[in-house]
Amino acid sequence: MLSSLEIARKAKIKPILEIAKKLGIRQQELKLFGNYIAKVDIEILERIKHRPRGKYILVTAITPTPLGEGKTVTTIGLSMALNRLGKLTTACIRQPSLGPVFGIKGGAGGAGYAQVLPMEDFNLHFTGDIHAVGLAHNLCAAFLDNVIFHGNKLNINPQSITWRRVIDVSDRYLRHIKIGLGSEKDGIPRESGFDITVASELMAILALCSGLKDLRKRISRIVLADTYDGRPITCEDIKAAGAMTVLLKDAIKPNLIQTIENTPCFVHAGPFANIAHGNSSILADEIALRLSKFVVTEAGFGADCGAEKFFDIKCRTSGLKPDAVVIVCSLRALKAHSGRFKVVAGMPLDTCLEKEDIKAIEEGICNLEKQIENILLFGLPCIVAINRFSCDTDKEINFVMDKAKEYGAYDVCVSTVWAEGSKGGVALAKSVIRAADEKSNFKFLYSLDLPIKEKIKIIATKIYGAQDVSYTPLAEEKIRLYNQRGYDKLPICMAKTHLSLSHDPHLKGRPKDFILPIRDIRASVGAGFLYPLCGTIQTMPGLPSYPRGEEIDIDAEGNIVGLS
Repeated sequence: MLSSLEIARKAKIKPILEIAKKLGIRQQELKLFGNYIAKVDIEILERIKHRPRGKYILVTAITPTPLGEGKTVTTIGLSMALNRLGKLTTACIRQPSLGPVFGIKGGAGGAGYAQVLPMEDFNLHFTGDIHAVGLAHNLCAAFLDNVIFHGNKLNINPQSITWRRVIDVSDRYLRHIKIGLGSEKDGIPRESGFDITVASELMAILALCSGLKDLRKRISRIVLADTYDGRPITCEDIKAAGAMTVLLKDAIKPNLIQTIENTPCFVHAGPFANIAHGNSSILADEIALRLSKFVVTEAGFGADCGAEKFFDIKCRTSGLKPDAVVIVCSLRALKAHSGRFKVVAGMPLDTCLEKEDIKAIEEGICNLEKQIENILLFGLPCIVAINRFSCDTDKEINFVMDKAKEYGAYDVCVSTVWAEGSKGGVALAKSVIRAADEKSNFKFLYSLDLPIKEKIKIIATKIYGAQDVSYTPLAEEKIRLYNQRGYDKLPICMAKTHLSLSHDPHLKGRPKDFILPIRDIRASVGAGFLYPLCGTIQTMPGLPSYPRGEEIDIDAEGNIVGLS
């Protein structure tokens, strides 16, 4: 079998102008980045605003192993299969962070015969959106420190600063640092740190804003610190909001590329789902829905992470309602959820995961059961897609199919899009078409009028399966502060591990009777949500023992090798 990179290089890629024309996008609405990548001007929404919207399909997953279970592969493969069936379809996905590309997971553009092109550009610098977010974020940090350095006329309490700097690399050594060291001309010493760029509030805002005016407004509301007398300091206060918006004036435009079978694909924004809301942009979805019969998008990590935030944050903001949901699972992940196997990114799989083991699946399938329940809580039809690997047996597949239907799945389909492209997703596509025509009863999990603690408890108990929630004194203090400031009506964006339904990555399957610990709660006022930090979750990942970047290089002919 060829590698994903080799498959990508053999693909027949079309000029992006042809892909845009297929959707009805005019050339003057594009900003070209070579022959195969373009940005789409958001002014197109004014021209197409009266067109009917297509069907809106979300792809999510069970709780993944560190290797992922094929969610992006399924998103891309499903979009191609729908096109194969004559339904004009667009995929909408996030831009990969360079942290995972060089760290644990590798690229995020699918794989095999279900990937997006051009693969190298997509997984590396692409059109520079993440760099723009990082630059705007760090400009704000520099402005904030500069105000304090030059007399602190705004009376800012340096100990209250919550706006850290960002970099798009996984680097645990930057989590906690001291800045301003040296002479008095080098700044005022204080403790700070770095987050990964995709965890920046600016990235969340980019994905949630409705246009340039809204982007500027949201940036102006970002809270950076407090004064000594307890008043919040915003980007507008330090006069950085305008310059930050200018740096993002092109990043706000969705990127258009194509799949390996020339299906249109919008790529825009890249927030993580374990420490942010984990969804691509509303703008990309809106444009795609007006230009297509179907739009297939994905939410990061498991349904307890990205999908819950898709519904309760993204759909609240956009006003869009999904028509159907696909949950991706793999047999290796179901076996891993038995708790009997250890899966480590970068290390060879336990050979037992590649052997028939109904008992292990039976012990771990409770995770799929819970994730199906989670989708049904929102009143939507749920289709399970089994991402089949060559070592999976028919007996195992049939066992999972029977169980998923027993748990309430609308349908269960085997997907082989990694190996066969759109052909391997036809059954799934047909099921999605049927489900999208069903009458659904979409609803949010909680009302925004509920108290902060009540919203958190609903997510913890109904989505994660926790018995209750505990709070540190710091978290209790933050809740009192946010109530005073009127932030209590904001939705909740939980930050927790993606490797378990709980806060503890070691608790596999369907943990029960646990107490969810909230150590801190932070306010993303510009993005429009509060985000509690559960357990030991970090906003700056670290590199694994064997980073993917070790395999990436340039060969004698100047070709990239090792990218996946």
